Amino acid sequence: MSDRKPLEIPVWPQYGDEERQGLVRALEQGQWWRMGGSEVATFEREFAEFHGAEYALAVTNGTHALELALQVLGIGPGAEVIVPAFTFISSSQAAQRLGAVAVPVDVDPETYCLDPAATEAAITGRTRAIMPVHMAGHFPDMDALEKISAVHGIPLIQDAAHGQGGRWQDRGYGDLGSVAAFSFQNGKLMTAGEGGLVLFPDRELYEEAFLRHSCGRPATDRRYLHRTSGSNFRMNEFSAAVLRAQLKRYPEQLATREERAPLLSSLLAEIPGVVPQKHDPRVTSHPHYMAMFRMPGLTEERRNALVDELVAAGLPAFIAFRAIYRSDGFWETGAPEETVEQIAARCPNSEAINNDAIWLHHRTLLASEEQIHRIAETVADVVSSSLASA
Repeated sequence: MSDRKPLEIPVWPQYGDEERQGLVRALEQGQWWRMGGSEVATFEREFAEFHGAEYALAVTNGTHALELALQVLGIGPGAEVIVPAFTFISSSQAAQRLGAVAVPVDVDPETYCLDPAATEAAITGRTRAIMPVHMAGHFPDMDALEKISAVHGIPLIQDAAHGQGGRWQDRGYGDLGSVAAFSFQNGKLMTAGEGGLVLFPDRELYEEAFLRHSCGRPATDRRYLHRTSGSNFRMNEFSAAVLRAQLKRYPEQLATREERAPLLSSLLAEIPGVVPQKHDPRVTSHPHYMAMFRMPGLTEERRNALVDELVAAGLPAFIAFRAIYRSDGFWETGAPEETVEQIAARCPNSEAINNDAIWLHHRTLLASEEQIHRIAETVADVVSSSLASA
C-alpha cells in the first residue's frame, strides 16, 4: 500500500457560494431568530416539499427533534418506548429524558434495522411508541411495522437522522403517515454543524410541537401567555440559511451515492470475511449515510484495531455504534428491569454487530468510480494483512 498514491476522497462538509450567500442573506435581514426572520420558515417549507410532507418544524438538533416528537405524542413517565438495541444512544435517551423507559429490541442481521417480530414480542400494556431507526439510511420493514402500529394502536416515530431523501416503495416520509425526525449534525448528509427537524402527519401535532419548541408561546404572542410547558428548541436563521443551500445541492449528491453504493458494496463483498450491510428491495430511494459492513467472528478489540489500520491507510473508517445497553449512560435513568446480559441474550444480532461492524463515511460514496475501486482495494489489503497477522 505504501507505493500507492494517496486516496482522493471528497472532503466533508461540502459548501460553496450558496452557503456564503445564505449566511449573508440571513445576516442582512436584521433578524437572526425565527420569529423575526424568514430563513427557518422557508427551509421548513422546502424540506417538507422535498419529502412530500405538509408540516415541518426545524429545531436545534436531532436529539431534540426526537424528544419533541415523543413529547407531543404523549410520551412521559410510565410509558415504554421500543427502540433498536443497535443505534446511536440519542434514540433511547430522548425517551429516557422524558421519564419513559427505553426498551431495546433486536435488529435485522442484514439491514441492522428494527426487527418487526422482535418488536411485536416486546409490546406490553405500557408500550406507547415504537421508534424504528433508518440505520445508515436503510429502511426497516415499514410495511410490517405499520401493520403492528395499526393493530396495537401504538404510534411509530421514525428516527430518520440518517435518512434525508429516503423513499419506501416510492413513498416519501410525508406519505408514510408517521412522525419522522431528522438530524443536521456535522457528519450528516445535510449539515449546518448542528440542527434537526420533525415532519408531522397532521396540523394538530405540528401546532402543539411549535408551542413546545418555543417555551409554550405562540408565534404571535406579545403578552407572554405561555399556553403549555416547553423549552427553547428553536433553530436560528443562520443554520436555516446554510441548510437551504445544502438542500439545493442534495439531490445531486443523493444520485451520486445511489450510483456508487452498489459498486462499493459489490467490491467489498468480494473480500474474504467482509459482509456488507444489505437493504430491502422495497426501498426506492436510499440515502446511503454510511457504507457499513461486518466481519463476523471478529472480537470487539480486534475490530477496533482493524479500524485504526484502515484510518492509517487513509480511509475515513469508524467502529459501529455500541449496542445502547452496553453504554453506562443508558442505565442512568429509564432503563428496563433487566441486566446487560439479559438484554444481550434476546438481542443476538445487535450483540454481534456491536463487536464486528465497521463503517466508512458517506463522503467515500461521492468519490469517482476509480476511487471507489481504490477504496475497496485498500480495505482488501488492510483486512488481508490484519487477518494474516492475527
